Parts: sequence; C-alpha cells; structure tokens
Amino acid sequence: MRRFIAVSIPAVGTLAALAVLALAPAPAQAADPQGFIYGKITTGTATYEGRLRWGDEESFWGDHFDSVKEERPHAEMAPRRDKGRREPIKIFGITIGMRWDDASDGRGLIARYGDIREIEVRGDDEAILHMKNGSEVEIDGGSNDVGGKIRVWDREIGQIDVRWDRIEKIELLPTPADLEVAEHRLFGTVETRVGEFTGFIQWDKDECLSTDKLDGESSDGDMEIEMGRIRIIERHSRDSSRVVLVSGRELILDDTNDVDSGNRGIFVEDPRFGRVLVKWDAFERLTLEEPDDSGPAYEDFAPAKALAGKVTGEDGKVHEGRIVYNLDESETWEILGGDRDDIEYHIPFALVSAVIPDGPNGSRVVLVSGEELELEDSSDVAEDNDGVLVLGGGEPVYVAWDRVRRIDFERN
Repeated sequence: MRRFIAVSIPAVGTLAALAVLALAPAPAQAADPQGFIYGKITTGTATYEGRLRWGDEESFWGDHFDSVKEERPHAEMAPRRDKGRREPIKIFGITIGMRWDDASDGRGLIARYGDIREIEVRGDDEAILHMKNGSEVEIDGGSNDVGGKIRVWDREIGQIDVRWDRIEKIELLPTPADLEVAEHRLFGTVETRVGEFTGFIQWDKDECLSTDKLDGESSDGDMEIEMGRIRIIERHSRDSSRVVLVSGRELILDDTNDVDSGNRGIFVEDPRFGRVLVKWDAFERLTLEEPDDSGPAYEDFAPAKALAGKVTGEDGKVHEGRIVYNLDESETWEILGGDRDDIEYHIPFALVSAVIPDGPNGSRVVLVSGEELELEDSSDVAEDNDGVLVLGGGEPVYVAWDRVRRIDFERN
C-alpha cells in the first residue's frame, strides 16, 4: 500500500518532483515481535539475551525443534515378545534374513519451540529438554538443531552466533512487546494438486523472513531475491520456477534447491493441522501476502498434559486411562506424523480426537475440529506402530497395533 507523504516544496518546483514524492512508499514499519523466539543463552563466561534463531532456519515459536530421544522408558512396560519388531536384512535389495529392532531404542523427536522451557546442554550432541509442563526428555543429535550455532540479537551487544559447545543452557522466555524487528514473517497460501494450505511459510525448510533470500539462476546470471520482494512462486517445470515480484516483474529461475526438484519442501503452519510439509511433487504455487502479526506468542503455548482416553481392542474390550502411543508419545505437545499425496502432516496430539487403524498401511485420524485425514507411511499410523500402553489403576495394559480397533483421546 502506498501513502501520501506531506512535504514542503518551493513554488518553483516541478510537478514531476511532487509526483515522485507523493508516490514514495512509507518507511517500513517494525514487525510485530510476539511470534519470534526469544531467550537467554548462558555460556561458561557470559550471558546473552535477545531474539534467537537456530542457524539460518527456525525463528518462531511454532517452528519445530528436531532431535532423537535417547531412550523410550515406556517401551520396557510392553510384553517381552512385543518389545521389538522383525525387520528384513537386505543386500542389493534382496532379503537374506531378519533381525529384531529393539523398541526401547531412541525415536525421533519433534517439539515446537513454544512448548519448551529450557534446553540444558550436556555435550556435543546431547541435551535435556525441559518442557513447560515440567517433564524432561534426554536427546542426542538427530538434526542441526543440536550441535549447531544459535544466533542471538543481544539487546546490548548486537548479533552474535554462539557455538553449541560453548552453551550451558538456553532459557526460552516470553518475547518482550517492545522488541524491535525490522523484517516480517512470511505468510501465504500454498496450492497443491490436492488442495490449499494457508499460514506462515518456511520455504525449502529454511527461508521464513522477508529478508531471507531466494536463490536461482536466470538466463542472464545468478540471482538472490529477498523473499519480501516476491508475490508468487509457481512451479514452472520439475526443475524450474516462475517467480513474480511484488512489482509484477516475472522471472524464470532454475539450478538451485530453492526453485527446482532439490527443494526440501515448504512448511505451512496451517492452524487446522499444526504444520504440513508440502513436497515438491505436490507443490503448484505459493502466493505470499503481508501478515497481520508474527504468529502465536510464547504464552499461547499452554503447558502440555498427559495423553489420556480410551483404547478399544479388536475384541471390543475398552481400556481407559493414560495413553502411551506407539510406546513413545505420552503428552499432548508431542507430534503425530503421517503422509498423504506427497504432503507430510505434523499434528500435535492436542489437536487429535481419535485414531482409527485402517489396514496395514495407514489410519484414519479424526481431529478435534471434526475434520478427518487418511494418513500413511509413518510408524504413527501404519503396521510398524509399536502398539499402545494404557496406564490406570492396576497393571499397565498393552494393546498391539494389529489388535487396536480405535483410540479416542480425552479432551480436557
């Protein structure tokens, strides 16, 4: 939007000069800060407080912190015969035998930054996550979120990239209302071959700010374009994109993973589902628009609760109590994952009302909103799920996945 700016011009000035000044864009306004990650990093010698960014990627409370849980203690409660599952041993695609996968081994972890209170660093790739609700999770590597550099915009010093091996702890804190942020968060609608998703955007699992750069090669040379200058990114071919700038200018770019099949996917923070990752094969077009704000504040992420509800077995018996899903997830901050049509769904259990297994390859997932999804290709929803524990007044009840008729989660 353009604004007319009041100026004083001598009577002798030209009409052209007046027109140029009248149409000049207003100075950029500071972005709403509430959605930006904020915290305090303590090293062996200093403390830094300010806005945080994990490398060149995660910047917002709804973004994902990825790692691996060192252990799954609830797996020890499963019957011995169900503590592991048989996996084929293959050489050049030919099965030559079977082995047992220990169900007590670590499992991938995804947590929203807004659900974390503190990260206590224990080594090069190790840490303890202290969640808002008081629970703790020991983690070990698994992504560049552990072991990499954390960028801090310290309110006294300015920008500093703090090495992981220098960090003792990271305390996550509510973002101050007076925090000054010049850039804004990316927001828009992603069109796919199966529907649309609208929300905050993380392009190529990376670019999420108006000042981040889209890289590509045109017929005239390499380009780096600020995302805030872009209105549309459209799939032009498997290995190129059509880019339309806010000005209306159009470009065809290729030869980088920002604009071709090497793209790692487009995260959309769609409030219906939590977050979805649109893979390149499903992607058709992204239309960007300026957001009203920067997303949920730290205080908007309520402390998680234990998963609880009813598990109905194939024999019709109903077991009620606390639930440990897939011998792993036991709290509402944790994420249920599944794929459909080249789109990955990452749904906080707080949004899940029921899971109904539907054959060996997938399940029907009913959301609190009433919407239903058919998901597959994940141990959360398919036959390699390790089963469900129900914890109540007596001995834990274990229900193997192939004996589960449905799971209904309690909503508090």
